Amino acid sequence: MFEAAQGQKQSSTSKMAVGIFVVVAAVAVGAVLYTMSKNSAPSAAKTAAGAVPVAAGKADAEHDLKILSARMEKDRTGTTAVWLVDIDNKSKAYTYSSIQYETTYVGANNAALVVNKGTIPFKLVPGEERNAEIRDVLYPEGTAWYKFRIIGATPSAQ
Repeated sequence: MFEAAQGQKQSSTSKMAVGIFVVVAAVAVGAVLYTMSKNSAPSAAKTAAGAVPVAAGKADAEHDLKILSARMEKDRTGTTAVWLVDIDNKSKAYTYSSIQYETTYVGANNAALVVNKGTIPFKLVPGEERNAEIRDVLYPEGTAWYKFRIIGATPSAQ
């Protein structure tokens, strides 16, 4: 008498488990197909966009060219300042050449002792990073601190 009731219970439980499995599998397949369709559409759009680069906004060398490091050392004689500079072009649309820089040497009283300007002669294409060694002015006596900054460059659309 109780055996027939247990048999019905097991079959209904297994039917419910199979039903849940089918629903979960359908959701999983749908999620995979949805993800695959989303991933393929942007790559086609990127390819089309990559074929015709468009200059986005106005060129701004002071913003686009990032100084990753600027280290000042003295030459072998100890008289001339030598800058070791790493510059990165963060722009996606502009190549920069004739990069203008300014070095400032400041005394203990925070007055500028020497301000020098110069040009780095290489080109930086979008996303490129380059190193420069720049022989600057005679190192001013009484320098408390110094700085290096980019003040301009010649842009050209990529």
